[in-house]
Amino acid sequence: MGPRGGVRSREAAVPLANEWRARFRATPFLGHGTGRGSKASMPRYALTVNGLKRSVEASPDTPLLWVLRDTLGLTGTKYGCGEGQCGACTVHMNGQAIRSCTTPIQDAAGKTCVTIEGLSTDGSHPVQRAWIEEDVAQCGYCQVGMIMETAALLRSTPRPNDKEIDEALATHICRCGTYNRLRAAVKRAAEMTPRSSRS
Repeated sequence: MGPRGGVRSREAAVPLANEWRARFRATPFLGHGTGRGSKASMPRYALTVNGLKRSVEASPDTPLLWVLRDTLGLTGTKYGCGEGQCGACTVHMNGQAIRSCTTPIQDAAGKTCVTIEGLSTDGSHPVQRAWIEEDVAQCGYCQVGMIMETAALLRSTPRPNDKEIDEALATHICRCGTYNRLRAAVKRAAEMTPRSSRS
């Protein structure tokens, strides 16, 4: 497994992330502002996140990633490339694995989102347990996205073979190169997942 296509360099990506943060923190709805901006100028979006109904004010093109991290404080989802190519920002939306850095909040309105915090409250989800047992993570930065992708994969394909695993995770980049352990963890998670959870 490995990356597909070019990925923006960190030198180019970091300024983009800082630009988004600067824009959102200048508005009072984030709790960082000092009265600048106008709440009335921001549309409000309702969505369900980790089982809770949430309502947020944001520009329509605000990436879901920054709403989750900066507005709702769910920092488990990571910023990687800002282009949807590395997979670090993967969350579930209506049961499907999506890239939150390229999904605008307007597209998430009325939908159900699950982040790594909502996968389980105590790390007991089969995929999380398999990751620990197979000692997958090294630096760990990319692992949240891979765990979320794997959880979605196992719902649709309860017993994936090597080809199916590789195809599902092909666009997730692990700079530490733990792909062999990753494949083993997916298979272990499949064995640990109750059949009732695979529907």
